[in-house]
Amino acid sequence: MLRFLTAGESHGPCLTAVVEGLPAGLAVDIEAINRDLARRQGGYGRGGRMQIERDRVEILGGVIAGQTTGAPVALRIANRDWANWRDRWVAGDLPRLTVPRPGHADYAGMVKYGLQDARPVLERASARETAARVAVGALAKLLLAEFGIAVGSYVTEIGGAAAHVPDLPPGDLWALAEASDVRCPDEEAAGRMRAAIDAARRAGDSLGGVFFVVATGVPVGLGSHVHWDRRLDARLVAAVISIPAIKGIEIGPAFENARRPGTQVHDEFEQIGKSANRQIGKSASRQAGIPQAGVPGVAAVARTSNRAGGIEGGMSNGQPIAVRAAMKPIPTTVTPLRSVDLATGEPAATQYQRSDVCAVPAASVVGEAMVAWVLAGALAEKSGGDSLKEMQKQAQRG
Repeated sequence: MLRFLTAGESHGPCLTAVVEGLPAGLAVDIEAINRDLARRQGGYGRGGRMQIERDRVEILGGVIAGQTTGAPVALRIANRDWANWRDRWVAGDLPRLTVPRPGHADYAGMVKYGLQDARPVLERASARETAARVAVGALAKLLLAEFGIAVGSYVTEIGGAAAHVPDLPPGDLWALAEASDVRCPDEEAAGRMRAAIDAARRAGDSLGGVFFVVATGVPVGLGSHVHWDRRLDARLVAAVISIPAIKGIEIGPAFENARRPGTQVHDEFEQIGKSANRQIGKSASRQAGIPQAGVPGVAAVARTSNRAGGIEGGMSNGQPIAVRAAMKPIPTTVTPLRSVDLATGEPAATQYQRSDVCAVPAASVVGEAMVAWVLAGALAEKSGGDSLKEMQKQAQRG
């Protein structure tokens, strides 16, 4: 079983993660991890913190000579901003926060832990923690790549500026997203997104948006229909919605499907020859999977659509898995919001804490990491094995 834990605070010395369950013999490309960390730091609308940090991962255990050993993998990402906080941190003289900010974890965390100050809450609740998740997700991507599975993302909406996503294969959409500072494959819409972010910055406001994460090459049968907590779609939703500020998830065009009759929703089968190797449709939300026989002696089949988003009955069905996520505007705004000073009980306005205007492009990279992690876990469950070679043998048998 794959699992991971992260630790560390936003302005503490570092972020750490411990990853357990990776098979022995997996080649670890540390620069691939660092590239994903750099992708998370980028994006139009990011704040001043990203001008300070230069995220790089340090591997402290579980990897020898560039390969996993089967032991837990320990990761460390230094916080460069720690130098500006070290003395006050050690002295216990951190800036107090007794006016909870609407939309943050401040109030609930103070009540839950009996705190008179929200500082300990916001230090851990900060989205800075997602840097560790991206590093973990990059390890998961390395494992998935050994089985021909790829995960990518792109942004489709920011602050009401919506993209017309080109009818292209996922890989082409990912390439267009990588070339965009808002990670949008529609250049015209990207311009409107940047303009919306600029307007929000001038107004002292913030913006949310929508992004897609797509996984290709996923075999049939990851996940399970037999228990609620083994269903692949449930696990994906839980993982992605755990990202700070993510408030809505759908698998495939779920809400559009809800407005249609069943005969217009479900992905019909098409029988084709066993030797065929084609794909029907192109867009990430509709692309059919590579034909697979799946059962010995049964002809290969394909679909003419992918409205299920690659998952049926809690299991992957061989088509690209499409996860759509909605991110609310970041609740830290330059413009004050009404609140109450919990130290005095008097009305008060929130104080601005350094933050982003828009982090949707960065969130899409975190979304990739979480989707990759869930798929890697489901793959390990199905293929089994303590080493990569053993997993590959099991997968070939399956």
